[in-house]
Amino acid sequence: MSRLTAYALAIVAVVAGLAPATAQPLDPTEPLKPVEPPSSLPRPQRGDKAQNLDRLFEALKVAPNDESAKFVENRIWAIWMASTSDTANLLLGRVKTAVEAQDFDLAIKLLNAIIDIKPDFTEAWNRRATAYYAKKEFGRALADIRQVLAREPRHFGALSGLGIILQEMGDEKHALDAFRRALAIHPHLERIPDLVKKLSDKLDGRDI
Repeated sequence: MSRLTAYALAIVAVVAGLAPATAQPLDPTEPLKPVEPPSSLPRPQRGDKAQNLDRLFEALKVAPNDESAKFVENRIWAIWMASTSDTANLLLGRVKTAVEAQDFDLAIKLLNAIIDIKPDFTEAWNRRATAYYAKKEFGRALADIRQVLAREPRHFGALSGLGIILQEMGDEKHALDAFRRALAIHPHLERIPDLVKKLSDKLDGRDI
């Protein structure tokens, strides 16, 4: 078994298949990419971070429409993106600039520094996984996704990224599991419901 496959199987063990939400239109000409935070975020809520996240995830699961779900999603991202380290926050801003310039090597160097400073900063691992994915370094991306999900199993961005990587690796069965898990947490994720429908239709009748 290759190291890449071992990483994938280790992460797959975390994601149980759950029922998908209603499908949304998918533009087949648009390349898939992991779910990422918006360019601007609200201020993180005051109070206990864990309690705030628990309440937000409860609201996300029952949001009645895409607009209200996006409002809650952005507040979750605001908490995820805020580190208690000013240095880490400063470097993360530079990561954003590097990614926008598609300088993924620089982004990874900056994220390495953030993780050295603040190894419990979950979003630094997620950002680095995304950068590795952009460079098609799937083994490293999967290793970082594993770190993300160990710290925050509800990270719908990491789960969607896991599904996309597994799909590109040809493991459609476990990609479907990852997408379903992401939708169980965030039923209004963009594009993912249609991916679930397409994979479900394709795998229908197989031993999935």
